[in-house]
Amino acid sequence: MFEAVLRDAPAPPPTLLSEEERMFQLSAYQFAVKEIGPSVREMDREGAFKEDLLKQFFAQGYMAISIPEAYGGAGGSFLMSVLAIEEFARVDASASVIIDVQNTLVSNALLRWGNDAQKSHFLPRLARDTAGAYALSEPNSGSDAFSLETRVREEDGDYILNGRKLWITNAKEAGLFIVFATLNRELGYRGITAFLVERNAPGFSVGKKEDKLGIRASSTCELLLENCCVPKANVLGEPGSGYKVAIETLNEGRIGIAAQMTGVARGALDHAIRYAQQRRQFGKALSEFQAIQFQLARLATEVEAARLMTHHAARLKDAGQPFLKEAAMAKYFCSQVAERVSSEALEVFGGYGFTKDYPAEKYFRDSKIGKIYEGTSFMQLQTIAKLILGSR
Repeated sequence: MFEAVLRDAPAPPPTLLSEEERMFQLSAYQFAVKEIGPSVREMDREGAFKEDLLKQFFAQGYMAISIPEAYGGAGGSFLMSVLAIEEFARVDASASVIIDVQNTLVSNALLRWGNDAQKSHFLPRLARDTAGAYALSEPNSGSDAFSLETRVREEDGDYILNGRKLWITNAKEAGLFIVFATLNRELGYRGITAFLVERNAPGFSVGKKEDKLGIRASSTCELLLENCCVPKANVLGEPGSGYKVAIETLNEGRIGIAAQMTGVARGALDHAIRYAQQRRQFGKALSEFQAIQFQLARLATEVEAARLMTHHAARLKDAGQPFLKEAAMAKYFCSQVAERVSSEALEVFGGYGFTKDYPAEKYFRDSKIGKIYEGTSFMQLQTIAKLILGSR
């Protein structure tokens, strides 16, 4: 049933997109349905993403949407990245996470903060065959992102990193990691520095893979840095500017999470609508009962609001306009909507929704992470409050 509903689900609803954007959105959804859809349940069950699928992501350009053509990318807008993330998440949130981290965090950080040599060396690889990961979180550094314990010292013209990172998305697949560490502890957050660490760097290793509730096919692992040697040429930005790299990149990453959660909500609603039209009780389809009609109408309204908030924040970013408040609002609202819509969609399925034979429970599990990673809902509310109160 899962694959059949995906094939028959309606195309993305019309929004204020250019013809190029609309066609890109539709092609992303069709690709996700055809290529990702048949493997969703297997990947979720096994907790692993198929290597062949990742190769297809590269071949089709989804890992380099916003990388300029001069570096082998598609040269697309930030909104186009958001559209692909959203449409992939309608089919599988794990697949969406992979292209989200690549486009909104890793490539984005390199484009903004990398020097010419770094861009020339790393961006073509990110476009061609190298997945990236963003390594900020640590065992004692979650929402308090800058209380980092990973340390750096200079030695023979290189930097030596020692520490442990946790909950690093794409770690199993990645060949390039943006690692944040403290170069000068006395300076506090102003001593934090961002490093471009390759997977084969001496002293670097990927540790335990987490066994998660949702987005199970997306790898989440610890990183171990044991006298990890990184050349000075691999400092991203300037020494001590790591906090700026992290803040500015995560501000944009919030929009990617909003797109993920919008896609999860939309996918859950697609399945609920189809099931309500097919399931018969008391001699008629569930969709003929006014209570179900009103429930689905309310959920559809919330999904559309989430979509518009996300697209608006992405457009502001593309236009070079301030978007911090809108990004935080979108991330907060869309994660709330995803959890609520996927929960009620599961209830439309009744007892079947509680089983793994139907897709409703997976959308529900996948929705929960939206309130947690790249800034919890409380952190988004704190950001929003500061901005609205400060503007009066």
